[in-house]
Amino acid sequence: MEVEFGGDRRLDLQSPRVMGILNVTPDSFSDGGAFFSPDRALARAREMVAEGAALVDVGGESTRPGAAPVPVEEELARVIPVIRALAAELDRPVSVDTSKPEVMREAVAVGAAMINDVWALRRPGALEAAAELQVPVCLMHMQGTPETMQAAPRYEDVVEEVRAFLADRIEACLRRGIVESHILVDPGFGFGKTLTHNLRLLAGLEAIAALGFPVLVGISRKRMLGELTGRPVQERVSAGLAAAVLAVERGACLIRTHDVAPTVDALAVVRGVERAGRGQGDGDDAQVLRH
Repeated sequence: MEVEFGGDRRLDLQSPRVMGILNVTPDSFSDGGAFFSPDRALARAREMVAEGAALVDVGGESTRPGAAPVPVEEELARVIPVIRALAAELDRPVSVDTSKPEVMREAVAVGAAMINDVWALRRPGALEAAAELQVPVCLMHMQGTPETMQAAPRYEDVVEEVRAFLADRIEACLRRGIVESHILVDPGFGFGKTLTHNLRLLAGLEAIAALGFPVLVGISRKRMLGELTGRPVQERVSAGLAAAVLAVERGACLIRTHDVAPTVDALAVVRGVERAGRGQGDGDDAQVLRH
């Protein structure tokens, strides 16, 4: 399984990879304001690449529960200088985390190689923009909107409903001309889901992987981890690593995280065990496993 970025640029997802989160926002739940300036954002992106990130995901609008929308002009002012600088310097694909077609177009024009959309291309004009731009897209499930999604989320069967939603969005993309090798899916942990919903979704993640498209999972530092451990946001790294390993064992192949280095290490262990189980490796390939 791989994602094609155009030309001969591809991301092999036969082994799980890490996507580093770079929020250029003042109000994201975990790191809001930490990388708001372009210089600090670029420095953090360099760190994540050195730590083993296969992609860097740049977002200029918080989607935490209760977050208010950001005007197009403000989101563009936040992300475009950062994406332009990263695309010019880094040897890894840069993703733009946005649901606005105007931001998608401008970001790809300055070097973004992927669109990561929490609305799964449901906003007006977004599906058309993604089809026109011909870059990979990640389709995420969300019940409600960031402003309302945690008010009272309800499901009869969360795994089946998320799977059906993503299958429908995949079909919409294919009908619009987006090729299969450009589609990833994200079950949307924490987006319109209670702790029980999130845990059932993680336990049943194989059903999402069975759709046959790369599965991206973002659980890093989220409230579900705090509810399970009682830890504040900055102390949820260990819980996030456990969740990442469980997700990979159930079919996820891309882990979106704030904590790149420890996640890369955790996935190196997963890959090592998998290789040993297949009778591969000579016992001295740790560096290969990290990348």
